[in-house]
Amino acid sequence: MNHQITEKAKETIAIEAAAIQQLTGFVNEQFAAAIQAIYNAKGRLVVTGIGKSAIVGQKIVATLNSTGTPALFMHAADAIHGDLGMVQQDDLVMVISKSGESPEIKVLVPFIQQLGNPIIALVGNTQSFLAQSAQFVIACTVEKEACPNNLAPTTSTTAQMVMGDALAIALMTLNGFDGKDFAKYHPGGNLGKRLYLKVADLYVHNSIPKVMPNASLKEVIVEITQNRLGVTAVVENNNNLCGIITDGDLRRLLNKTDVLTNITAADIFTPNPKTIVPQALAVEALEVLKKYDISQLVVAENNQYLGIIHLHDLIREGII
Repeated sequence: MNHQITEKAKETIAIEAAAIQQLTGFVNEQFAAAIQAIYNAKGRLVVTGIGKSAIVGQKIVATLNSTGTPALFMHAADAIHGDLGMVQQDDLVMVISKSGESPEIKVLVPFIQQLGNPIIALVGNTQSFLAQSAQFVIACTVEKEACPNNLAPTTSTTAQMVMGDALAIALMTLNGFDGKDFAKYHPGGNLGKRLYLKVADLYVHNSIPKVMPNASLKEVIVEITQNRLGVTAVVENNNNLCGIITDGDLRRLLNKTDVLTNITAADIFTPNPKTIVPQALAVEALEVLKKYDISQLVVAENNQYLGIIHLHDLIREGII
């Protein structure tokens, strides 16, 4: 029984994978013309559909909005009962349908035509009523559904989803939408933080442990333990950075000698520590910490010591 289950699951994946591969043949002049029309439009892209295609349409709208193309979703059944008012003069309408012959689609399309808005058909049947009524046709034809009865929308909705992604990424490229734009549209959550959160946003909340080179060993230990960052900077006048002392440095010192009198910070600090500027992204600080397998990073600019950013700061913000 388990073998039968896994084989059927693998067969489903294989059928859908093959169908997706065949979609490349539909990325043609019609596809490019539709993309160009959306890009040049003064209005938005209104996406509509019925049944499973409507659900796919909602996902496509979400992807478009988050990648710089204004879009909204209009359910085909609701459109003919009042929601058609969502469509404004300069909008394009993309209708998603496998058959292109659904009753709701056949009722809706003529009303869109009366409004004068261009129609893009994302359709499986390129000979259908929808395809014949559209100014632009993006084909997403599949040979068969993964459903054993060839009935439940499976392969066809996967194809619609993938073609929607292709459409969104093509528009994203035309718009020159980059990481900074992405951060602007995704300010919340861990993804947004990785794109916009800077070292300066984090280190300022920490204490600023520091000692002079002539500080005694006791002063060094007190400074490290009081500030709870596992490190202290060693600075000269005007906060010029000389080096750092970590709690690991102290442990290594104690393992090497029992004679601790007259030891100063100058005797044990590590010169030229790894530093980062406050304008750097927090994710860049993470890369440095990972690369050198350290837990703290000195924040400095023009050799002026500013503070410490700790691995725990990045964990707390969800950067890791």
